[in-house]
Formats: sequence, structure tokens, C-alpha cells
Amino acid sequence: MSDSSASPPPQDAQGSGAPGGMAQVSRGSGAAPAALGPRRGGSWLRSAYEYAVYYGGWLLFGVISLLWSLPALVLRLLLPHRLGARLGQWAIMTGFRPFVAYLEAVGIVRCDLAALDVLREARSLVIAPNHPSLLDAVLVISRLPRVVCIVKAPIWDNPFLGGGARLGGYLRNDAGLQLTRRAAHAVAEGVPLLIFPEGTRTRAAPVDPFKGGFALIASRARAPIQTVFIECSSPFLGKDWPWYRKPVFPVVFRARLGRRFELSGEVRSFVAELEAYYRHELGKPEAPACAGP
Repeated sequence: MSDSSASPPPQDAQGSGAPGGMAQVSRGSGAAPAALGPRRGGSWLRSAYEYAVYYGGWLLFGVISLLWSLPALVLRLLLPHRLGARLGQWAIMTGFRPFVAYLEAVGIVRCDLAALDVLREARSLVIAPNHPSLLDAVLVISRLPRVVCIVKAPIWDNPFLGGGARLGGYLRNDAGLQLTRRAAHAVAEGVPLLIFPEGTRTRAAPVDPFKGGFALIASRARAPIQTVFIECSSPFLGKDWPWYRKPVFPVVFRARLGRRFELSGEVRSFVAELEAYYRHELGKPEAPACAGP
């Protein structure tokens, strides 16, 4: 396994007030009873506000997705494949970005994703983040105007998301060996590929065992692998966290770039070494990756 480049040291998330950009939740201080009345009233108002903006965020995501999915299905039939794919990828970024901005504006999340902007002009690259949360793909794609992603069959068939995914040239994950060939072809043609080496959201931090598919794709396309570390302050939307369960706000997300690797040698040993690298980076005290409760 060879290291072809290194990224600059990550910066802490802005405004988090905690080491490594992670938010901290203060516990009760045992205040005198005289001070509890106003706080209790304020907490009810705060809770009502948080529930409203939280479920409102999911509604916004659904509306944005549906409004694009239906026209995307039509455009897929009318446009040449390459033009349609580039338009579709740009449109997905353009739709995800205001959704993330909404979550930040109402105080649900705080995000430090600026490190991903280095990848905006990347070509023929496998982008391989860890996968602590259901929002990971949304956060990454919201910064990248050109990228394809491997999606599960339920998303491909979903009326809210399927049209955009198909127009954008996204790849359905139930195609077996054909998927590897298609993904490698897309990367070799110059399109970055977003793929999670764990294959699914993390159950046991810092990462679950890596699958080998991402390495096979990189090897076939002769493309480097860019490591990306997604860190968060909560198990929010982890593997065992239902979407309707409200977390303690704000949840802090930070993305930072790791080293970029050229695959060399035997794939299985490369995957094992890369997994060890992720465990080392995400196991640092200043970089707590979230996982399911």
C-alpha cells in the first residue's frame, strides 16, 4: 500500500466550544428550586421548537427530492447519457446543500465540511469515508458537483430519490460483478466515486470490518483512494437510530481528509491495512466517531 499524498492538519469545527470540534452536553447542576420554574418553561418551548424544525427538515428533504425526482425521470429519457449524468450530479448537490443549510440555520447540526472542497475538481478518484450516520452521503455530496454513488435498491426504486439517482448515473448495488465493472468504468472515465468501505453504517466504533469492493473498483480503474474521516458528536442516525428519534441538538459533524493511497500488492492485505489506518485515525481521543447506541 503506497501513500501518494497527504492532507493538511484538520481544523476544529467552528463554534463547538469543545476539543476536536465535538459538541458537549452539560448535565444538570442541582440549581436551587427557585430557579427551576423559568428553566422548565423554557425547556418546553425549546423542545417544541426542536421537534418542529426536526420533522420540518425531513419534510423539506422529501419535498426537494420529489420535486427533482419526477423531472429527472423525464430528462433521463431526453438527454444524452453523459450530459444527463453531469446535470443530475450537479442537481443533487444543489438540492442537498440547502437542506444542510437549513439544518444548520435552525440549530439541528453544526457542520465543518470545508475540507471536502478540495475534491470538487477531482477526477478518477475513489472517495472512501467511514459511515457513522445516515446523513454521511448527503453531507459529502452537498460539497461535490460531480460524483457518483452506489445506492441500495430501495433508494433506486424510491419515488423521492430514484429519479435523481438514475439521471445522475448512480449505480445500483445489487448488480454483483457487473456493479464492479460499471463502477470501475465510471471512475476510469474521470468521475469520482463515493463508496463506503464498511458497506453499511457503523455498528461498533470506530469502524466495522471493511468490505473489499471499493479496493477492487480502484484496482480495476487504476485510481487512487482518498480517505475521508467523518466525525460527529452523537450516535444520531447511526445504524440503530430510527430517523424519527430526535437527538440532543446541535449535533456536530466534521469531515477531514486523510492520506491518498495508490493500491499496490494483494487486495486483501491492502484492505486490512487501510482498515487499520482508519481505526488509528478515528480512535484518537480528539476524533470520536459516532456509532449506534
